[in-house]
Amino acid sequence: MWHPPQGPDIPEVPWERTRACMTRRSGSTVSLWHATAELARGDDLREDLTVDALVVGAGIAGVTTAYLLRREGLSVAILEDGAAGSGETGRTTAHLASALDDRFCHLERLHGEGGARLAAESHRAAIDRIEAIVREEGIDCDFERLDGWLFASRDQGSELLDRELEAARRAGMSVERGERLPLRGLGHAPCLRFADQGQFHPLRYLGGLVESFRRSGGRLFTGAHAEEIEGGSPARVRTSSGREVRARSVVVATNTPVSTRFAIHTKQAPYRTYVVTRAVAPGAVPRALYWDTADPYHYVRLQPGAGPGGADVLIVGGEDHKTGQEEDPAGRFDGLEAWVDENLPQAGERLMRWSGQVMEPVDGIAFIGRDPTGDDGLYLATGDSGQGMTHGTIAGMLLTDLVVGRENPWATLYDPGRITLRAASEFARENLNVAAQYRDWVTPGEVESADEIPRGKGAILRRGAGKVAVHRDEAGVLHERSAVCTHLGCIVAWNDLERSWDCPCHGSRFDPYGKVLNGPAIRELGPAEPS
Repeated sequence: MWHPPQGPDIPEVPWERTRACMTRRSGSTVSLWHATAELARGDDLREDLTVDALVVGAGIAGVTTAYLLRREGLSVAILEDGAAGSGETGRTTAHLASALDDRFCHLERLHGEGGARLAAESHRAAIDRIEAIVREEGIDCDFERLDGWLFASRDQGSELLDRELEAARRAGMSVERGERLPLRGLGHAPCLRFADQGQFHPLRYLGGLVESFRRSGGRLFTGAHAEEIEGGSPARVRTSSGREVRARSVVVATNTPVSTRFAIHTKQAPYRTYVVTRAVAPGAVPRALYWDTADPYHYVRLQPGAGPGGADVLIVGGEDHKTGQEEDPAGRFDGLEAWVDENLPQAGERLMRWSGQVMEPVDGIAFIGRDPTGDDGLYLATGDSGQGMTHGTIAGMLLTDLVVGRENPWATLYDPGRITLRAASEFARENLNVAAQYRDWVTPGEVESADEIPRGKGAILRRGAGKVAVHRDEAGVLHERSAVCTHLGCIVAWNDLERSWDCPCHGSRFDPYGKVLNGPAIRELGPAEPS
């Protein structure tokens, strides 16, 4: 059921002031998926535990891995800081695509023709696996197969599409040049049509997967923050409550790994991405997936019948930027709305808006496999590259094979320890950007006094040789924490859209009071320097 918006961004929903406030923890904006599904909560972890396999994180990667390991007959538990789906899985646009965002012509340059073929194969297999699980478990999540369309942006010709068509065919994709894009307002654009893509409601799917996992004997513990993760035989995870879980295998599926400090974080970069939604008349936009070739690119899909009065909901994303490196994140919505107004005249009433975080590997391929530090019993999944739903499902399939000792043809491609020499320029560019952020240690504060900070806002204040993250809540009470990220010491920045402290180096995010929202930080912001 649709509930009309209250204010510019956040709709009123039946559970908004009750359960959702307890479970939605990755930002203050509310996605369409949050508004139309209830997040699953598990048990409290009240005692130490020993299992065959432990998964840290209950997004799509973690729950899929736990579900498939349980089907292998292993005893499996999940630890989740919030509720299942309370992280980035609930902030996706839920494209299920084997037509990869990083382009096959680019992946072929970095990983060779064989690597591009394996990437395509694995994403096709992920969509097939989702479809099979939906059917076998009877999950009501609006899953459907449909076409995907890649089209040239207005300032580009068809040269990139020509190269992508040939590379995609070499990768084994079912693709053809389209005569006309079936999207009124953009029909003139040169385009490619990819068959057998898909879409679904991500949180309803995740909820059904959690239910099936628990019904089979799997255990979900929510409100359980992993504070220490150690490899070994067995591996160990200690929670902030002091409980310990031991397992032969521990899978860290926390969007970006909280179990390593350096090994992965120099090889991927965090980006914020933005989503706006509009009501459209049923049938005004053909049901398909759409992407353009702009940089940053735009991506479009439809959620049928989910809007006011049974209208379809047009979902448009893009306007990406490095996390913690945008002074006006809400302004990114304006850019998306302007793009919609210019290109999609059928779009009507403005509905919900939200943002999310994606991890971009320097070579375009996710990191899924054994922890590259060499710690026994530790595995990880990260580097969604904007395609978290399929990458998360690939993670479940690949990690299950590794844990139970089966060979998997994708293991080398996704190996977290790999070094892709042809991506050296991307590696250098991203790490130079990170290095530049440390200059914030010597810059002045954003305000001279906390008296300048309005209610509901935050700002960085210099205090002696250090910096303080100061938030004034809606009641006017000040909350101070150290502004130093607990991962590798960058100075955090206030995100006024999501009301969070975001690290511009590796993407750690903290709530207004310093609690961790996203890794790689695993500890909350420290106490502020005394005044």
